[in-house]
This record gives sequence, C-alpha cells and structure tokens, in this order.
Amino acid sequence: MSDLLTGPAELLGREGPFARSLPRFAPRAQQQAMAAAVAETLDAGGLLVAEAGTGTGKTFAYLAPVFQRAGRVVISTGTKALQDQLFQRDIPVVKQALASPLHVALLKGRANDLCLHRLDLAGQSREIALPRTAARLQQVRAWAGRTRSGEIGELADIPGNDPFWHQVTSNAENCLGQECPAYADCHVVKARRAAQEADVVVINHHLLFSDIRLRREGFGELLPQAQAFILDEAHQLPELASRFFGTALGGRQLGELARDSQRALYALSADMPQLEADARALEQCVEAFRLALGEGQRQAAWPAASVSPALDAAMHRLQDGLLALLEQLETAAGRDKALENCWRRAQLLGARLRLFAGGADDEGAEGMAPGGRITWFETGARSFTLHVTPMDFAATFRASLERYQSAWVFTSATLAVGEDFSHFCARLGIDDARTARWDSPFDYAANALLYLPRDLPEPGMPRYTAAVVEAARPVLAASGGRAFMLFTSHHALQEAARLFARMEGFDYPVFVQGTLPHNELLERFRRAGDGVLLGTGSFWEGVDVRGPALSCVIIDKLPFAPPDDPVFQARAAVMKAAGGNPFRDYQLPAAVIALKQGVGRLIRDVDDRGVLMLCDPRLLGKSYGNVFLRDLPPMRRVRTVEEVACFFEGVTMGAED
Repeated sequence: MSDLLTGPAELLGREGPFARSLPRFAPRAQQQAMAAAVAETLDAGGLLVAEAGTGTGKTFAYLAPVFQRAGRVVISTGTKALQDQLFQRDIPVVKQALASPLHVALLKGRANDLCLHRLDLAGQSREIALPRTAARLQQVRAWAGRTRSGEIGELADIPGNDPFWHQVTSNAENCLGQECPAYADCHVVKARRAAQEADVVVINHHLLFSDIRLRREGFGELLPQAQAFILDEAHQLPELASRFFGTALGGRQLGELARDSQRALYALSADMPQLEADARALEQCVEAFRLALGEGQRQAAWPAASVSPALDAAMHRLQDGLLALLEQLETAAGRDKALENCWRRAQLLGARLRLFAGGADDEGAEGMAPGGRITWFETGARSFTLHVTPMDFAATFRASLERYQSAWVFTSATLAVGEDFSHFCARLGIDDARTARWDSPFDYAANALLYLPRDLPEPGMPRYTAAVVEAARPVLAASGGRAFMLFTSHHALQEAARLFARMEGFDYPVFVQGTLPHNELLERFRRAGDGVLLGTGSFWEGVDVRGPALSCVIIDKLPFAPPDDPVFQARAAVMKAAGGNPFRDYQLPAAVIALKQGVGRLIRDVDDRGVLMLCDPRLLGKSYGNVFLRDLPPMRRVRTVEEVACFFEGVTMGAED
C-alpha cells in the first residue's frame, strides 16, 4: 500500500509510480488537482461534484486515492461497458502501479447472470419445440456447465439483446430468493457474497438505484456498506433518478408474467386449463393494448391520450385480463413456489396498472401523491412502457444519500454550464456540494476546427434533415469519411439513412444505429477506417474512438428536449406557475450539457485532429446560441467548406467569426 504521506499529486507526478510503470504516462496538472480533491473528500467526507474535461484522466484521478487508502469504496459507472473497462483494464493498471493489495469485485444486475432455475424451466416449456429456442437452449446449457461467473456476456455466440436471455435470467420480480431450488449454486448470490468481502466494488448506476430503492422501502440492501461512493458519468443521474423514483410497467413484464405462469404449470404437469387460458388471454390483451397506442415510436402524456374510446377500452381489457389471471394464480399459489411468485408479481403489476390508470389511493403505490406525479407512456416498434414519474425528486434523492452515511464523489466531463453547477446539483438536491472544474488539457486550438455552415434552414422546416445531409456531403469528402453524424431524434436518423442510401457517387461505408448491436457497429466502423456512422442517443456519449478513424463529428441540431416531451411539459408548467423560466432554468442548461457530450466524441487523445460541424443556425441566430458556444472547447471557427478542406490538407487559413 502506498504511503499516505505521498499525496495524489505526487503519485500522478513526473517522479511518481505511474510515470515509472506506464511508458506513455504524461503528468497533467488537472489530473493531479482532481486526485487531490477526491482524496480530501474520501478523508473528510461530504459531497464533491467534479467536472473533468476530456483528456484530464479522471479515471486515474479518482482511482489513485482510492487504492492508496484502506476502507471500502463503491465505484459506479454509467454503463456495463464502462464497468468492464474499469474492472478489466484501468483498475489492474492502478493496482500494479501502487502495489495495492486491495481486493476488487465486479457486480452487475441479476439480469446479467444466468439463472439456473429458469434455465431448467425453459427446458420444460412448450417453447422448446421451436427450432430457434431449442438451439439457443442447447448453447446455453453447454456453456452453463463450464462457466464460473455465469455472466451472459461470456457467451459471445448469443448477443446480449437476444430475447432468449429473458427466459434464462431473473429479475427482482421473478427471482425466488432463498426458496429457489438452485439457490446454493446461484451465480447472483455468489457475486454478491464476493462484493461483500471486497475493498472496492465496481457497479453501474442502475444497480445503485436498485439499492437505493431497497433501502428506501426497508427491504434490505444489495450493496455493502462503504466509506465512499464514486459516481462516474454522473451527468446521467438526474434522468435515471427521475425513472427510478417513479414507477414503470412494460408490456414485456406482463407478457413474461403470462409465459412464466404457463412454464410453471408445465413444470408441475398441472392440469389447470383456466389458468393457462387466462395467461394466453393476457398476452392477447397486451398485444391489443400496444396496437391501441398507435404505430411507431413516440412519447405522450396519458391523460390526453386516454380520452380515445378505443384506448380507454383497451386499458380496461388489459386490467380485466390481468385480474383474471391474478385470481387463478391466487388459487394455484399454494401448489408451487414458482406459481406463488407469479401470483405476487401479478399483485404488484396490478397495483402499478391501477396507479397509472388513476385508481390508486391518495398516497399512490410508490409513495407519490397524485398531484406530484406525471403519467405518460412510450412505445417502441412492438413494445410499450407506462410511466408514473415524480414531478420533483431532489429531496428524495438527497434523503436517500444520507441513509448511506458515506462520502460521495460525482464526476463527469459534462456537469456544468460554464462554471455553474446549479442545474445539475439542484435536480439531485445536493446544492451544498463542493464543486470543482478542470478544462481539457488537449490543444483544441491547434488540433480542432469548428465549422458552422451558412444558409441552412431553421430546424423546424420540413426539409431540414435533407439540408443537413447535403451540407455534410462536401465535409465528408474532405474528411475522407471517418465521421460520426449525431442526430437528436430517431426520425431524423432514419431519414438521413434513406438519403445516404439513395445518394449517387457516395462511396464511403455508412453504418446506421439499430442495424447491428451497438458494439459490433462500432467495431465495424473502426475497422473500415473511412466509415460514416449515423447515430443518436447512446452514440452521443461513452463512445471512445481514438486516432484517425474518427476525424469529424457532425451534429444536426441543438439537443433540446422535444417540446412534446410529456415530462418536460408537466415540469415546465409547474415552473411557470411558480414564476420560473423553464427554458432558461431547465431546457437550456440540459441542452448545453448534452451538446458537450456529443462534442466530446471528437478529440479523444493528444494526437487526435478533427472537425466539429454544428449545423443548427440558432447558434448564431439566437441570443442563447452564445451560451452553447462559450461552453465549447477553444476551437478556431470557420464558415466555409474550403476552410474545412484546407484543415484536412494541413493548410491554415484565417478564422471567421
């Protein structure tokens, strides 16, 4: 264990252990300052909110003081991919550099681990007669006999988004706990025991919020007690908190309840034709309700949509179908633990459905008063989710943190607007947190260019996406492909994909989000070397493509929340009633932070060079455009394609403001 008399700045300095053990390590003042701030928080307690620009090296900045000290620390990341990167790549490097004896455990949600009991049930169900299901089952059974961790990511032959995994993994609703016949060999139980014994536990934000919910409801805990929690990619927390402190009910949950009820019957060889009939009827009700919600992907407020007689009738049929199955399960619950679990799940889902439909009592199923909640829904191609979201969750989140009695570090490359952290802190109720911010050490002035094209229409115009694609074409020719085109909506993404598909003389490979799994799409883009990747959502953040394969980032428009977003609409109305300004106080800072995430995809290493193309004319045409421009890295600004071409050719031309 490193001597605590050696401060974090020295550890990460020119003569420190990282410089001695890592060939390409370069000391950075920003990284050293952040490490010192994290160390102080670990020692003194309290809350630290730290923004560290791209290239700061924030991962080592918080890991160095963690592995220099004794005491348990939980590190939470935004995605499972970042969890794996921390556990498999970054932490081993830090442990070796500091000769640290601390033990580390990786803990993911139960949906990532094979459930041996559900694997057995899958082999007894009628679905096994389907050739594809039978083949998947054979693959998983063979792997189950040799895996030690049970983590489904090990079995690369079956993608992580394959629907079959839902049959052989568990969740909080269908897990039988200690009553499970496979409990002694449960992979989830083994992983949690290892976490309880570890000094450092690496989790993700979804697991953190699951633990917060359990502690709030008095049902125990998933995570061990810890001296400190470090939350990386913390900019995701407000949106996640909004969802986790609310209630959600998806069509998949209802469908899985129906299918699990049938599987439990088959496993028992029980003769209960009415239960089986009601389970199948519920599946039909779920499908009918999805159709009643309309075609395509959308989000909408439930009160306005539910005035439709067809949708109102579909909701009543769904409630009746769930109630009928519930009554049958209540009768059968005493026969088997799996049927009893289905009965309890039916009760829970029924309560959520009543809350959504407005039939809950005054306190609501999740402790939310009716006036403090937003009821809305979202649809996918064949799916739907019903949401009950709290109007405000800041006090709830802050009270949840205090239950842990730990130090908290929130960090990301995008938490502030300028030097102001108030938007992020206020949403989470941590207004008294210490804040600190460090700019990126990368030389954006020399290595990056900001291109603001002329004469594009306003984003609301019908042919806006077509104009963006047309304006991007000469830029892509100058960059030789090697670009991300990031869109603020799936609709614009799909329109752009169609335009590129019809474009004559465009010879660069185009990779479209949704056509392949995320990681495979990204790997093909890297291998191509001259590709153009069209993405939205997940490609705005957490994607790291270093080197010349990504030399251009094109963003279609400023990432404001859609004006018809039901959650934004409800919160905006409350803010207006209280005398606030929803655009200035909520929508604008959220969009600035989101744009910074997209911009951060461009320069990922000290040797990277590239062009950022921001298409939205509001950047120069509206007064609030300066708020966005001031928060961008210090890049030279140009207005013509010729200057972009000169940049890629290595020729310098004068800047134009």
